[in-house]
Amino acid sequence: MSEITTKPASVVTGGAGFLGSHLSDRLLAEGHSVIAIDNLITGNVANIEHLAGNPDFKFIHHNVTDFIYLPGKVDYVWHFASPASPIDYLELPIPTLKVGSLGTHNALGLAKEKGAAFFLASTSECYGDPLVHPQTEDYWGNVNPIGPRGVYDEAKRFAEAITMAYHRFHKMNTHIIRIFNTYGPRMRLRDGRVVPAFIGQALTNQPITIFGDGSQTRSFCYVSDLIDGIYRLMMSDYHEPVNIGNPREMTIREFAEHIIRLTGTTAKMEFKPLPVDDPKVRQPNIDLAKRLLGWEPRVPFEDGIVRTIDYFRDRV
Repeated sequence: MSEITTKPASVVTGGAGFLGSHLSDRLLAEGHSVIAIDNLITGNVANIEHLAGNPDFKFIHHNVTDFIYLPGKVDYVWHFASPASPIDYLELPIPTLKVGSLGTHNALGLAKEKGAAFFLASTSECYGDPLVHPQTEDYWGNVNPIGPRGVYDEAKRFAEAITMAYHRFHKMNTHIIRIFNTYGPRMRLRDGRVVPAFIGQALTNQPITIFGDGSQTRSFCYVSDLIDGIYRLMMSDYHEPVNIGNPREMTIREFAEHIIRLTGTTAKMEFKPLPVDDPKVRQPNIDLAKRLLGWEPRVPFEDGIVRTIDYFRDRV
C-alpha cells in the first residue's frame, strides 16, 4: 500500500476561505491528505495557491448545496463553507441560508456514507445579542430570526440541530465549535468585519468607521490559536458545542485606538448609526475548552494584530 493511501483523508468545505485554508495547512502538517471544496463565492484561490503542486492537496470547485460525490476513503469532513460577514449576509442572504441547511445536510451525508468524523464550524452568533455575559455553551441565545442577521444566525443554529440529530439518530461521530471573532492573514480586506475594515481604513488614511458609540465589545482570537482548538476538538470524544475564542474583551473604540497606534495612521474615527441587531457584547467563556481540550489562546493580541497589519500592508 502506498504512503498516500495510508494517510488520514480530510475533506474541508470552504477550503479556499480564511479559516478553511489555514485548517488545510494544519491538516497537511499533521500528515493528512486534504480535499478542499469551495465555490469561491467568498473564498479565494489565492489563499491556497501556495499548496499548488502538493501531492496531498486537491481543490474542487463545487457548491456544497449540491450533492457531494467523492470516490475513495474519507476519514474526516470539516464543514466550514459559509459566507461569514455582515456584508455577506446582506448581499447573499439565500446562499447563506442554503449552505447552512442544504450544505450541512450534504456534508453530513458525505460523512455518513464514508463512515467519517464530522466537524461543524458554528458561530458565537448563535447567541445573538446575548443577555448572558460572558457566553457559556448552555446559553440558548437571544436571536432575532427575521432580522437581517437572522439568515446567518438561524442557518448556523439549524446546522447545529441537524448535526446533533445525525449524531443521535445515526450514531455519527460529530463535533461542533462555536467560533468567536477570529483574525489573521488571508481575511478579505473588504468583507465588512471590523479587523480588516479598520486596518484597511488606517493603512489608506481613510476615516475609521465606528458604528454606534464604540462601546460594544468583541474578543479577538488569532487564527493559529483557533485552528489549534479546532483540531483538538475533532480529535476529542466530545460531541456538544464548544466555544473557541479569546476571552480578552475590548470595546470597538479601544480596538480602533490600537489600530491607529500600530499603523501610525493619521486617520480619525468616524461614528455612524449602529446596525440592526448588532451584538452589544461578545466574550467567550472557554472553561469547557480548557477542561476538555487543554486549550487556551497563546498568541498575544499585540503580536497577532501586527502580523495581520503586515499582511494587509502589501494588499491595500
